[in-house]
Amino acid sequence: MARKKRGKPKEEEASEAWLLPYSDLLTLLLALFICLFAMSQTDQKKVTEMAEAFTAAFNSGGPSFFNKLGPNEGRRAQMPNDDDKGNSAYIAENQKLEQVQRQMEEYIQQNNLQDQLSTQMTEEGLMIRIGERALFPSGSATLGNQAQQIIPVVAGLLASVNERVLISGHTDNVPISNAQFPTNWDLSSARALNFMKAILAQPGGLNPQRFSAIGYGEYRPIADNKTEEGKQQNRRVEVLIARDYQFNGGSSGGNSDETNVIQTPSSAMPQARPPEEPAIPERDPNKAPAPLAGGVNSPIKTPPEPLQTSH
Repeated sequence: MARKKRGKPKEEEASEAWLLPYSDLLTLLLALFICLFAMSQTDQKKVTEMAEAFTAAFNSGGPSFFNKLGPNEGRRAQMPNDDDKGNSAYIAENQKLEQVQRQMEEYIQQNNLQDQLSTQMTEEGLMIRIGERALFPSGSATLGNQAQQIIPVVAGLLASVNERVLISGHTDNVPISNAQFPTNWDLSSARALNFMKAILAQPGGLNPQRFSAIGYGEYRPIADNKTEEGKQQNRRVEVLIARDYQFNGGSSGGNSDETNVIQTPSSAMPQARPPEEPAIPERDPNKAPAPLAGGVNSPIKTPPEPLQTSH
């Protein structure tokens, strides 16, 4: 009896059913990363457009949780633009100070006070210099008649800004010694204080907390005291409108909060390292100690007496 031949077993083809869930998984991952990218942006318009697109694609026009997404408005207001590296506040303040400078220069030009008043924009702020002859008689801290015309103008300019104001008095190197002003320190301090009081007495409601007065005497000259012209330039009162912000020249990836930080001299100076103690060689107990150089101990020197201010 003939045997029936068996056919070769059919090989099962590999199923591709796994491609469907795999593609769905990739699609969901793509959607997740797009959502995260959209949430990180500060452009509300782009986020809204993307949310509408996802709503139409996934929910067929129904309500979507994407409508609740978007940047935090409060946080976005605190985040500076990367293009200006956080210097928008500095730029706005600088424009305000430049406007005050232009107004002061116009007053100087209109009243021909170029030899008595001047302005200068510095890293610390806007400096207004007023010569002695425009404010005080020689050797006096009493405000003169011309000062009564200048003070309202300066007070009006200071009322238009909110920055701190430092008023400083300066003299030449000619010593002064009388019953009222024993030294140039006293004269310069009195002039700065009297000028500040006159500024605060003007109508306009200037905040006294913004103001401070200091006298530098003869130790901050801007010209050579060897000539009469130089001495005249050094006898002055300076009004500094100090900046609240400093320019941030670092990279945009840095911390933008450093823009508003003014580093104090104490924190900027490096800390002094304590001197290293010299190594003391071990002494042999069987040997006598070596004598000091010179045969005797060196006397301890007393510190010199402090310098006396000449009167």
